[in-house]
Amino acid sequence: MKAKTWIALLAIYLAWGSTYLGIRFAVETIPPFFMAGSRFIAAGLTMYLWRRMAGDPPPTLKHWRSAGLIGLFLLVGGNGIVSWVEQFIESGIAALIVGSAPMWMVLIEALRPGGSRPGRLALTGLLIGFAGITLLVAPSDLSTLPDVNWQGTSLLLLAAFLWSVGSVISKTAELHPSVLMNTAIEMLVGAAGLYLVGLFLGEAGELNLTAISTRSWLSLGYLTIVGSLIGFTSYVWLLENVPLSIAGTYAYVNPLIAVLLGSWLAQETLTPRTLLAAVIIVGSVALINTERQRETTAEAHPAVPNNSD
Repeated sequence: MKAKTWIALLAIYLAWGSTYLGIRFAVETIPPFFMAGSRFIAAGLTMYLWRRMAGDPPPTLKHWRSAGLIGLFLLVGGNGIVSWVEQFIESGIAALIVGSAPMWMVLIEALRPGGSRPGRLALTGLLIGFAGITLLVAPSDLSTLPDVNWQGTSLLLLAAFLWSVGSVISKTAELHPSVLMNTAIEMLVGAAGLYLVGLFLGEAGELNLTAISTRSWLSLGYLTIVGSLIGFTSYVWLLENVPLSIAGTYAYVNPLIAVLLGSWLAQETLTPRTLLAAVIIVGSVALINTERQRETTAEAHPAVPNNSD
């Protein structure tokens, strides 16, 4: 592969794989929904102004509605819940559970009108993946893992589900022709939703700017610049320049990076059982994505009828 491809891959591996630890550090002294809202409004405004200056046409009201709805599912339902839960659950465990998103996508796609049913590989991946999650969060008397917060675990599964719903909606929504402009809209509307949830939960009364630690400020800046801007831009470049099978490898790598970084920099629990669950979950995602790639290839290159029969 070319050097540019490796640089872009490393960017999304490290950027998205490290955001879970960044979130954990940021919510130490910043209320979680306000933190996520600040991250995305800064990134969204930057990207919106950049794309308008680059010549992208202004989005219509329909674009705002469509991309905004996706942003609410992805950023409020997905990222917002993850940010809140990471007050109580280790970042590596959170990354592994959120790694179930491709499993939810398969189920949603199978249940929606006109959707496609999963094949054998995808079904196998679903069963293996949920077995891996069960192993990860099983009662602690069966392992050396600390007690798992079941409320937090359930919310992380909900976050993965809502992220998947937003992803499925994005396949058929009427969106702006510029992918980056759509992302800016999603960030801006998502940020508004995150702030509203934070206000509802009373985070305005909890916010104390003088009490925010240096580590939380630096983490917020890292999440905004590296996680939201550099990571996403690199991913869009990969989608336009390399096969999906290469661009999609982040789904296998990110949870493992999150687990290792959490253990290294935050002294999070890392046991053989955690690593085994990680391998099982990542392997299930690989199976599901393998079938997706086969379906995409089959659609792009349909079989030629054999007229010799």
